[in-house]
Amino acid sequence: MEFSTKTLTLLVLIALGLSALGVVAWMFSAQKSSRQPQGPVKMNDSLRSILEGQARAIKRIEAAVRSLHATDKRQEGLINSTVRHVGLIRYDAFEDVGGRLSFSCAMLDDHGDGVVVTSINGRQDTRVYAKPVARGQSAYNLSTEEEEAIRQALAGPREAVKAR
Repeated sequence: MEFSTKTLTLLVLIALGLSALGVVAWMFSAQKSSRQPQGPVKMNDSLRSILEGQARAIKRIEAAVRSLHATDKRQEGLINSTVRHVGLIRYDAFEDVGGRLSFSCAMLDDHGDGVVVTSINGRQDTRVYAKPVARGQSAYNLSTEEEEAIRQALAGPREAVKAR
């Protein structure tokens, strides 16, 4: 079971609060039982062992929070390099073929890196092209539709499909 950093921080604060409440309750019970005025609280072995146990528990929780934070940073890096931005343009590549069966689809990560795939559908055949994209640009010549698909993907969530 994994908890978020906020949840673990809340658990640490609750543990600290319960520890403080336990110490206060112990002090009041010790005062009531002795009925003699006492000076500063003297730490006996049982109180010392309770506080040391709480300190060990807090250190374990802090280590877990640090570990979760490191895991979160690693996952954030992985997520940023996955396809998260898609732009799709459908169109008629030829005047004699209708139905907007041709398309250009850009699939990019947060850095604008990825691929643009184009399918040109004609009466007799279909051709598919894939061109790498780095930082929103390609070393290959791009068609108007491919450029528009890249622009659409980089612009963020809007229309999923734009028909021309």
